[in-house]
Amino acid sequence: MALCGYAGRVLRVDLSSGQAWAEAVDSEVLRLTIGGVGLGTYLLATYCPPGVDPLAPEAPLLFVSSPLVGTAVTTTAKYAVLAKSPLTGYIGDSLSSSHLALELKRTGYDAVVITGACREWSYLVVTDDPLRPVALHRAGHLAGLGTWQTEKAVRQELADRGLAGARTAVIGPAGEHQVLYATISNDGRHAGRCGGGAVMGSKRLKALALRGRGQVQVADPLRLREANARLIERSTGPATAKYRQLGTPANVLVFDRLGILPTRNFQASTFVDAERVSGEELLRVHHAQTVGCASCTVGCEHLYKTLGSGPEVTSRLEYESLFALGPLLGVGDANAVIRLARQCDELGIDTISAGGTIAWAMECVQRGLLSGDLPGLREPLGFGVVDVLPAALDALAHRRPGLGDLLAEGSRRGAARLGGGSEAWAMHVKGLELPGYEPRGLQTLALGFAVSPRGACHNRSAAYEHDFSGQVDRFAAELGRGRLAADAEDQAAVLDSLIVCKFIRRCFDDLYADCAALYTYVTGWETTGADLRLAGERISALKKRFNLRQGWSRGEDTLPPRILVERLSDGPGAGEGLTRAELDVMIAGYYAARGWTADGLIPASKLRELSLDDGPLALAALPPAAPHAPPAPGLPDKP
Repeated sequence: MALCGYAGRVLRVDLSSGQAWAEAVDSEVLRLTIGGVGLGTYLLATYCPPGVDPLAPEAPLLFVSSPLVGTAVTTTAKYAVLAKSPLTGYIGDSLSSSHLALELKRTGYDAVVITGACREWSYLVVTDDPLRPVALHRAGHLAGLGTWQTEKAVRQELADRGLAGARTAVIGPAGEHQVLYATISNDGRHAGRCGGGAVMGSKRLKALALRGRGQVQVADPLRLREANARLIERSTGPATAKYRQLGTPANVLVFDRLGILPTRNFQASTFVDAERVSGEELLRVHHAQTVGCASCTVGCEHLYKTLGSGPEVTSRLEYESLFALGPLLGVGDANAVIRLARQCDELGIDTISAGGTIAWAMECVQRGLLSGDLPGLREPLGFGVVDVLPAALDALAHRRPGLGDLLAEGSRRGAARLGGGSEAWAMHVKGLELPGYEPRGLQTLALGFAVSPRGACHNRSAAYEHDFSGQVDRFAAELGRGRLAADAEDQAAVLDSLIVCKFIRRCFDDLYADCAALYTYVTGWETTGADLRLAGERISALKKRFNLRQGWSRGEDTLPPRILVERLSDGPGAGEGLTRAELDVMIAGYYAARGWTADGLIPASKLRELSLDDGPLALAALPPAAPHAPPAPGLPDKP
């Protein structure tokens, strides 16, 4: 019997040998891991050797679909990218959206797993043509091109070969030079965090192109259509109004008033120029267009344009990019932030890690540890110094000797190289730079940052919602926060595996039950809300198990030294803080809520409960890697 919602197979591609083949996926694996990040985590653990260098040829790069992709369900045109992160050494999972996700599904695979490395710059084409499903083409002429130029060039070449309509995932110069937080770009969107673009660059793969004609079969189209109609009605109503009207840049003024807007490398929690880079100001002065992803009824994507002197630039801008290139760097010029965001997108750089690493370097200059000089510029790197930032981004994207190469390593590795105590203000967790939330004023989120498998992340855990709810004291570190953080992670795991956009999570009466109904109508597999809730916990455990096999230790679940102090420097939250002892209490509560040991290990009884000790999800016994540790101070650590 044909599967509904799934293809039941993955495409394996070995770039070193040029071989490709399909492998079947056990239907029970699909049911237990759902798809997207869940299925991708299982496949990553299956194909990624413990202790492998993330940039070695044998390290896999995965593009993963989900059962709802290609159906009529709103906001589901998304795909997941997974790899062992070169930035953290642990699981690296990112999501991106729009038309590439649909093409991946139409090719007839649930995932594409890429290993090996091309002998020269190439791009890979995957189609549903049974006579020639996979082809490699030379791409030396594309080396050095930005993301938009690369997408346009590859699509045109494929159209000339009779593959009009192909969609592409590409890297820019940052990926080519293996900047550890390089992105993978498609349709103007980005699988941004964790350095997937560096992994793609290490394989000398400039682009992946997909073209398919397959249609998704669903088990109960009538009931799916009815459920989707209700979801669409709510997704165009008050529950998502914020995203349509102002988008996430609305956070700037709210966070500034609450004293949780990280400024100047988290040295302050309010920003004097917040008004000038606020969502309200952007909408009033710079708004160009509001659009949406493929298969989306929300329409949250806001494009902003520069004004004044110089050529007009238009860029997509959400809160995280706005924070990282604005307040975090002391920049209060909206025109400058728009230009910097556009530059990051063209170069293929994660804006959060770029901003976090440059902010760390600015503080190093401030403290006299680093000159911050760049060729041809009169001013060194410094907070609020706008003119130097385009050159800094260009230098790091191309790993230019000196400051560029240092910045390309991220704040953790950069601090290990530079030394001088600069580790104290490297704002990361597990090597991944913090997003735009001040943890000292959001204690549940602080815990979520500390324990997240991929590092500091607000997207893999909506723990901050509890802090904003008013039902808990956001300044209090309590044992019970562990349960809240675990539940938030599990919910995110389900949404990232189905894959449903988190912006519509408030459009469900009962998120688990309603999502289970959608899953049932698509796949024909009777699924309850309780089944999905358990699947979320299982997927969270799969991520943890991957990290354990790559050398995770208890010391990695922590926060930057700057966060673990008693007082903020200024702002409405002054006088509140988070001590190491308080964080340890919350972490103990989190481990207990998950049924893990006091050291954060998963006991055999929990593995059995989650169907991870036996059956299709059990992994072959392989020797664990040596304990993972950051690079030694002062030593280069370039992969």
